[in-house]
Amino acid sequence: MKMSSAFELFANEAPEYQKAFEQFVQTLGEASALEDKTKHLSYLSVLAATGKTSGIPFHVMLAKTSGATKEELISSILVGLPAVGNEVIGALPIALAAYDQN
Repeated sequence: MKMSSAFELFANEAPEYQKAFEQFVQTLGEASALEDKTKHLSYLSVLAATGKTSGIPFHVMLAKTSGATKEELISSILVGLPAVGNEVIGALPIALAAYDQN
């Protein structure tokens, strides 16, 4: 899975920080009571709601690998619509393109 150019730069230029960050993320994942598919779909909801679209293609692939369907992906992106409004709609084309690409 291809990482964003910013994250690739982070890994190359600050490898100690990237390693520490990766360990932190892994520890959080292990502490989660959610199964992988639910965890990845939930994370996509957060990315969409906060407008952090650069990570969406990577996390779509994690969700898809965990068994998420296109319909579940769409629902996870749009779950924040009532709370945050149109911000989530901007994530939809990015997520669907990533899902269809692989």
